[in-house]
Amino acid sequence: MSSIGIGTYLGDYDADTDRQYCQAINRAFQCGCNVIDSAINYRLQRSERSVGTALKELTGKGFNRDEIVIATKGGFIPYEGAPPSDPRSYFEEIFFKPGIAGPSDIVSGCHCMTPAYLLNQLDCSLQNLDIECVDIYYVHNPEIQLSKISREQFNDRLLKAFEALERAVSAGKIRMYGTATWNGYRNDPQAKDYLSLAEILGLATKAGGKNHHFKVIQLPFNLGMNEALSLSNQSVEGKTLTVLQAAQAFGITVMCSASILQGQLAANLPAMIGAALNGLETDSQRSIQFVRSTPGVTTALVGMKQLKHVEESMRTARVAPAPWEQYSKLFESNP
Repeated sequence: MSSIGIGTYLGDYDADTDRQYCQAINRAFQCGCNVIDSAINYRLQRSERSVGTALKELTGKGFNRDEIVIATKGGFIPYEGAPPSDPRSYFEEIFFKPGIAGPSDIVSGCHCMTPAYLLNQLDCSLQNLDIECVDIYYVHNPEIQLSKISREQFNDRLLKAFEALERAVSAGKIRMYGTATWNGYRNDPQAKDYLSLAEILGLATKAGGKNHHFKVIQLPFNLGMNEALSLSNQSVEGKTLTVLQAAQAFGITVMCSASILQGQLAANLPAMIGAALNGLETDSQRSIQFVRSTPGVTTALVGMKQLKHVEESMRTARVAPAPWEQYSKLFESNP
């Protein structure tokens, strides 16, 4: 996988943004990016459909499907292209009446991870993307459920979700699965929505045995949100480790979202960062370089829909990830 991946989260629900993402994905791939990250709820399913259009164009140009890693997510309830005038009626018609989910399955009015729901969403994603198999399928922000249900209920729901995803692997609809989180892996163990990677993998082992297909996690990581590197909050065989260290110990791939924090880290960085991460042209590139150079990180995901941003971000890949001797200078004044 490329060390920089393209994300498809932000943008309006319109044809112009659809076109921009399609062009951006094409250009990113030409520049060496082969990881595309989406979710069924991004832009009300329109991002997945933009990815599908881009994939069709790329394969039409002679690129092979197996050259491209497609990741998407299920969990948040998506609308259909545009917000409905009556969300309650939408839920009733699309999810409740067909038996895909019931009112008690939905948490905070927006999240569901029952087996029937996730498998339905996976089928919708496959249709949106116009592919037969998703490479990585994430349960999207499962920790949101811990705000409303007990840890015991949560573990039971996640176990059943993993069992369903193991069946999806057997059916050839996904290659592997994982969890894409926001707070879960970054929080203190005492936090209500904290996630233990060891416990999550224990559930995956129950669901699929020792050869389970839980292989990837995603979490935000950047210069401003560096808990994956700085916070030792995971327990592995009696040792307290960071989530990056824990993932390495378990053989789990780590994908990092929000690499430039939705543009907030694209300018005005301290001079010492430029000095440590030299050879780059812009602060946006330095922020990406920080993430892709961090030990244990496989891919830094960057939201890109404008061609000029694709060009700028992908120029970072022309510079090798910073070696530890250079990277560690970032911490000399802030141990």
